Amino acid sequence: MSGRKEKRIRLEDLTDEEKIKYEIAEELGLLDRVMNEGWKSLSSKETGRIGGLMTKKKREIKEN
Repeated sequence: MSGRKEKRIRLEDLTDEEKIKYEIAEELGLLDRVMNEGWKSLSSKETGRIGGLMTKKKREIKEN
């Protein structure tokens, strides 16, 4: 065993903002890496892309 604790994400426990973050990570094909290695495994370019898309999505939600 690796000694690494497996952390399950429960969607019902996430805030709306966190749900958007996970959805975008999945859309970009990064969710598996996030789930296995954590958010720190992403490059600054990848996290910036997620942040930019989160901002865009939140703006669209606010306008509707």
